[in-house]
Amino acid sequence: MSARDAESGPLSPTGTINSATDRRRVAFATVVGTTVEWYDYFIYAAAAGLVFGQLFFAPAGEGMATILAFLTVGISFLFRPLGAFLAGHFGDKIGRRPVLVITLVLMGAATTLIGLLPTYSQIGVAAPIILLLLRVIQGISAGGEWGGAVLMAVEHAPKKRRGLFGAMPQIGVPIGLLLANGMLAIMTLIFPGDAFLEWGWRIPFLFSFVLILVGYYVRRRVEESPVFQEISVRKEAASAPIVQLFRRFFPLVMLAAFVFAGNNAIGYMTTGGFVQNYATDDSGLGMDPGPVLWAVTISSVTWLISTFVGGWLCDIIGRKTTYLIGWVLLGIAVFTLFPLVNTGDVVLLGVGIVLLTIGLGLTYGPQASWYSELFPASVRFSGVSIAYAIGSILGGAFAPTIGRAIVQETGSTDGVAYYLFGMVILSFVATLLLRDRRGLPLGPDHEPEQSRGIYAWEKK
Repeated sequence: MSARDAESGPLSPTGTINSATDRRRVAFATVVGTTVEWYDYFIYAAAAGLVFGQLFFAPAGEGMATILAFLTVGISFLFRPLGAFLAGHFGDKIGRRPVLVITLVLMGAATTLIGLLPTYSQIGVAAPIILLLLRVIQGISAGGEWGGAVLMAVEHAPKKRRGLFGAMPQIGVPIGLLLANGMLAIMTLIFPGDAFLEWGWRIPFLFSFVLILVGYYVRRRVEESPVFQEISVRKEAASAPIVQLFRRFFPLVMLAAFVFAGNNAIGYMTTGGFVQNYATDDSGLGMDPGPVLWAVTISSVTWLISTFVGGWLCDIIGRKTTYLIGWVLLGIAVFTLFPLVNTGDVVLLGVGIVLLTIGLGLTYGPQASWYSELFPASVRFSGVSIAYAIGSILGGAFAPTIGRAIVQETGSTDGVAYYLFGMVILSFVATLLLRDRRGLPLGPDHEPEQSRGIYAWEKK
């Protein structure tokens, strides 16, 4: 019997059923690990919108300095595919767990070093160059993180609860956003005004070192994925998984990437710091940063809840149906966001972001389980990682930069709303073109079944 055929839970290669305690430990470890990773990633994006323009790019002038700061956020996305290629290759060859430990340490080390980095006024042009290099390391780490985390969760899960288990690493993303913005908001209270610009912003970056230790300990205690254990025992690991992936499944990789692009573009309105910058910058609304950060922090809670609901719901009504509902809600929410933000009232700004998070959760919670069921076992790590990385480039990589450029060119946020709506339509169409494969066996002995019936126009 395959590791994925057991209704009560996955089997180890020796035939014993992994206990509920083991599965809970895996779920907890994936939440902790992704929280640490995305805390590090988002703390950078939030700081880019608030202080990096002034500290590292000031000679470029106020407007261009902000655009350059946002560009460093986006450029890191270009290196996500490299992280995904490396992690996918080694994750399909040596296992999911060691790759996850490496990505965690890489991300945390880069974040801690950013907290120690001198500014432009202290070391000149070397400051933005080093900042960019450290952000590139973050991008490589993020590209390798997601695929391993979701496969650890989904491949350990009972067949009928993959959506719920797959939502566990997903909720690490809003928790990371919550912690990142919460930490920055607290720092604005402890270090108001110039003190925040001088030193306060650094503390959340340095705090990453503590989080690395916690995440490392938790991840080292988790068992390897039972699907990979089975592949290892049978000595069936693909010799060149990425070559096989692109030779056999390139259209699938691109469609899966387009599915993610809309969610990522809209999500990076807050996770990429655009809304925070627009609301607080003197050329925007000029609001106080503290309350804006708290509003984003609160929206992280609703995003967490809706992501969890999305994972739970997709086990009941299907991955594809849950996604389509989410796209409709996002299509509405992108046109309510900026009218509420533009009131300059922090409560209404919070309402606008919260409305956005409902659709974001429904198009993010099911992603882990759906992606895992789309790709065959031998190339699954490579497939989910690379599709996710390409989707992030098409979606969120330059969304804050595009948003800022549109506002500077037109003096209005209307164009930003239409841009985001276009991304929703793109992802809606890509979703329609893929088949819901809920409950498909995930083990290596079901490769022929996993390799067909993927697209909506195909026969099962």
